[in-house]
Amino acid sequence: MSGVRITDPADPRLDDFRDLMRADRQPGSAVVIAEGVNVVQRLARSRYRIRAVVGVPAKLEALAPVLAGLDAPVYELDKWTLSDVVGFRVTRGVLAAADRPAPVAAQSLISTGNRFVVLESINDYENLGAVFRNCAAFGVDAVLLDPRCADPLYRRSVRVSMGHVFGVGFAVLDQPWPAALDRLREAGVRLLAMTPRASATALAAVVPPPRWALLLGAEGPGLSEGALAAADEWVRIPMADGVDSLNVATAGAVALAHLTG
Repeated sequence: MSGVRITDPADPRLDDFRDLMRADRQPGSAVVIAEGVNVVQRLARSRYRIRAVVGVPAKLEALAPVLAGLDAPVYELDKWTLSDVVGFRVTRGVLAAADRPAPVAAQSLISTGNRFVVLESINDYENLGAVFRNCAAFGVDAVLLDPRCADPLYRRSVRVSMGHVFGVGFAVLDQPWPAALDRLREAGVRLLAMTPRASATALAAVVPPPRWALLLGAEGPGLSEGALAAADEWVRIPMADGVDSLNVATAGAVALAHLTG
């Protein structure tokens, strides 16, 4: 599929994509950016309203079936013009901009799901994106974030999630933390906190309850004492001597494989 050809990087129709490295420093932007064919495909199949798509001819052609039914402009650029617009060398060849939707109420997700991942202070965008990709892979119903977590719709998080952030429901637990975890327990959700502490139950011995939430903390510090105290059970992944922990997304994937297997 060919779009409207643009050769001037200063064209105002490209403003949503301009200088993305600078835009990344403005958290909570009203515009969500997706990069790459697979990510744009998932965006187009989601509830997010696409504002525009830009790309080189070959990538737009690969997206032709998706773009044919899209009610948004499509702009064709060569790779040099595209890089001039976004402010860095674009290797994936296509980007889409979408409106950020209104936030989802955490209670609506809690009342309709059975499998949750709860994140505390996850501020690494790539870890955050990887967690969402894992949640999609293992059929998690929703991700709940404490108020200090990074934005799941930040460009790098979206990219690392492979666009699965558009399909996995998420919300911020905006009550005082960690008291907000009581909302899950009151709904009959059992809270399973991941920790390397020796007193925790080995993952293989955990019997998944009908409704559960896996609690994951930031790289390094892990879950806070308050979050651990609020949990119903501590869970650990047994490891070889000399290895104290795994990357948070990796640990989460191991735990989810057990809980959903």
